Amino acid sequence: MLIAITREISSAFNNCELTHLDRQPIDLDLARAQHHQYEAALHELGCEVHSLPAEPDLPDSVFVEDVAIVLDEIAIITRSGAVSRRPEAESIARALSPYRQLRYIEAPGTVDGGDVLRIGPALYVGLSRRSNQAAIDQMHDYLAPYGYTAKGVAVTDCLHLKSAVTQVDAATLLINPAWVDRNDFCGMQFIEVDETEPRAANALMIGSTVIYPASFPKTQKRLEEHGIRLKILDVTEVAKAEGAVTCCSLVFRGSMN
Repeated sequence: MLIAITREISSAFNNCELTHLDRQPIDLDLARAQHHQYEAALHELGCEVHSLPAEPDLPDSVFVEDVAIVLDEIAIITRSGAVSRRPEAESIARALSPYRQLRYIEAPGTVDGGDVLRIGPALYVGLSRRSNQAAIDQMHDYLAPYGYTAKGVAVTDCLHLKSAVTQVDAATLLINPAWVDRNDFCGMQFIEVDETEPRAANALMIGSTVIYPASFPKTQKRLEEHGIRLKILDVTEVAKAEGAVTCCSLVFRGSMN
């Protein structure tokens, strides 16, 4: 059984952190409706969805992916590079504790889960405004006994590594080559985003299906031409908060401690 932890959208969502986008008004009713459709898609694809209540004082808290890195053996609770987001960790740790032993990133380390792309036993970690080498070193120490590696990857002009590259099948990455170097991912095949859709590289693979935003039709066509099975969703409102389809869930096998 796959577990998907999600969280309802905060009433303070319009006060979200922004780094690369200008602030636009977010329609909270539409954002919540879209988020419920996202949760329904996760359920349709075989996930048992655990939706946490909204955090009215934490605007970005719907983006649960950033708060933890969940592997089969343990979960690492992150320490966000955005100070305003650090209080999100407590409730996520509480939600994960029945399923995994927990480890914690400590100062001076900072890392957001959106900067962590796992491909098999390799964890690629974006060296971004939110994530640093000190956190990668801690991750290596926690994960090496289980056979994982953690490697820093340079990213430019985007918030997180998974803004620039995500996995869409066992051997293929969807990538914006202007934001991350494909040579950092040895042995993989690539589908490049359409150059007119630079923010189109974020996709969420659940089994053999990929959840993908409706906002990028040209890149969607490229994925379909490569035989990628897609579940298309409208996520316009979380996109205004620099969010995307990977950001809004923590998906993992439901094995117990």
